[in-house]
Amino acid sequence: MRVTTKGQVTIPKQIRDHLGIGPGSEVEFVATNEGARLVAVNENVSEEEASRRFKDVLAGMAGTLDLGGMTADDYIEWLRGPREDLDVD
Repeated sequence: MRVTTKGQVTIPKQIRDHLGIGPGSEVEFVATNEGARLVAVNENVSEEEASRRFKDVLAGMAGTLDLGGMTADDYIEWLRGPREDLDVD
């Protein structure tokens, strides 16, 4: 599949049919460890299905952030930088 100069790709018909994608449908590309996943955005999805899909996305992201042994607090401090406004003794 080739990307055009406008960043567009053609989704093969068998995939469009399988996902129920037609003109005016919305899709999302979700980054994964393997590359990217095409997800059809369906407004008529049940709450249970939306929850399952969300859990699948979260499961795909599990373990993708290596904190190098930092705790969550250490990581937040690293992100924010030193807090000079705090009186640390």
